[in-house]
Parts: sequence; C-alpha cells; structure tokens
Amino acid sequence: MGLEQVESIPKLVPRPRDAHKGRYGTVLVIAGGRGMAGAAALCGAATLRSGAGLVRVATSAEVQPVVASFEPSYMTYPLPSRDDGLIDFARSRAILPGLIEHADVLAVGPGLGQSDDNRELVRYLIAESDRPMVLDADGLNMLVGQTELLAGLKRPVILTPHPGEFARLSGTDIPTVQQDRVKHAAELASMSEPLIVVLKGAGSVVTDGRRYFINSTGNPGMAKGGSGDVLTGVIAALLGQKLPAFEAARLGVFVHGLAGDIARDHHGEVGMIAGDIVDSLPDAFVHLMPDPEM
Repeated sequence: MGLEQVESIPKLVPRPRDAHKGRYGTVLVIAGGRGMAGAAALCGAATLRSGAGLVRVATSAEVQPVVASFEPSYMTYPLPSRDDGLIDFARSRAILPGLIEHADVLAVGPGLGQSDDNRELVRYLIAESDRPMVLDADGLNMLVGQTELLAGLKRPVILTPHPGEFARLSGTDIPTVQQDRVKHAAELASMSEPLIVVLKGAGSVVTDGRRYFINSTGNPGMAKGGSGDVLTGVIAALLGQKLPAFEAARLGVFVHGLAGDIARDHHGEVGMIAGDIVDSLPDAFVHLMPDPEM
C-alpha cells in the first residue's frame, strides 16, 4: 500500500468583522447516559471552544439536567430514557430527524453506553443521516459487527478509536494494531473514500487510506478519562467550519495535543484533567492564528 505522508498543518484565517454564528456551523452532539453525563458535557464544551457557531447536545433525558448544568453556552435536548438511563432509540426515533435537520455535523458516542438501542441508534445515524459525522467511544463500540455500514459512504465519517476500540472494530488485538499503526488505520479507512480514521495514542495517526499524518503534539498527562471526548468535539467543530474531513481531523489532533501541552505546563502531567484541555483550547487556537503583523 503506497501511502503519502502529510506533515503540514492546515492554516486558520482570521474571522471577518461581520461574521455570525451561522457561518461557523451547527454541531449536534449525541452523547451521554447514566453515570456518563460528563462525557457529553466535555464534548459539547470542546466543540464550543473550537469555534463552532452553535452546539446542541442531545442526551438521555435522565442526565440532561446534569449535562445542561455544566455549560450554559450549548443547548440540551432530552431523548427518552430506558430504565437503565441510556437512550431509548425506539422512542427517540421520532425526535432525531428534527434535530439532525438543523445540524451541519454530528458528534456521536461519548458516554452513550452500550446497549441494543444504541447499536440501532448508530446504525440509523450512519445509514439514514446525510450529515458529516465524528464517531467515538461507545459509538465505535456499537459499530462492532456492523462495519459494513462504512462501505459506500456518501459523506465524511471520521472514526476516532484508541487501540482497544480499533482492535474490536477490526477483529484483531492491540499488539497487532500497535505493530504497524499506519498500515492498520489506512486499511480500515480504505473501506470508503470519505472515511477518515484517527488512531489515537502517542503519535496519533490520521489517514484517509491514501495519505497519512502522524501527530507531534500531546503528552502522557492526556492519558485520562475524557480526553477523547474533547477530541471528538474539536474535530466536529472544525468540520462545521467547512474544513475538508482529512484537514479537520489533522488539525483537530494537532490542536488537541497542543492544548494538552499548554494544560501540562499549567498543571503538570499528573494533575491535569480533561477539563484543563478544554480550558486550554482557546490559547492553542491563538498559537495557530497568523501573526497580524506578518
């Protein structure tokens, strides 16, 4: 497999003075269930901090008040809950089309939980929605055994697995994946032309099956629960700002790692948490903007 290595980082441009929120995309985050409200909140907050114009978080009705309490700048929408606090897909199906209709990008999976309903939810969102999508965490776990949905995609779908999730998706094991991360990620991405794979870890790999990028930012302090939820929001926000999918994923992992490096400098690797990465995103984006005097 002949792959071209890409080393450059996409550039950001200053926003015009007459900019409005509609210009920078509406992202619908579908995430969260009992005990995992924080994942939905981190994803939603990271999406806002990465420049999205409008963010809506659709989550299990049981945890919706908690998700809403984290951040006043995104809107929240309760989806009917099952007895276990996860989303009831059958009762949510009538609600979802209206939410999706007003979204430019979907971010799906953080804290969803694993259930037959969420498996059907993921199938529905991939097969029936036409919106670009970032799929992470339990969204990826619910894709196991139905990866045929990724063949013949008509719009960008970005998968962001860590090695364990990748191994489950591809039917292999973590040591095999880690032996040749670029090769395995590219093979999965080759299932469909608009499919992008972000294989997370030290030196995250981003590939569309033809090109690949190895990220240079980030540090061990980011190995904490919630860091991946933040990355999902960053990439979704960049997609909403009309970056092509490969560029959005490439810039997303870079700026996510840069925010992690800034958080480390303030809090240290041991004490930093995912919320510190969210809080450091504005400074990371400032570093990426062109010098106005140049």
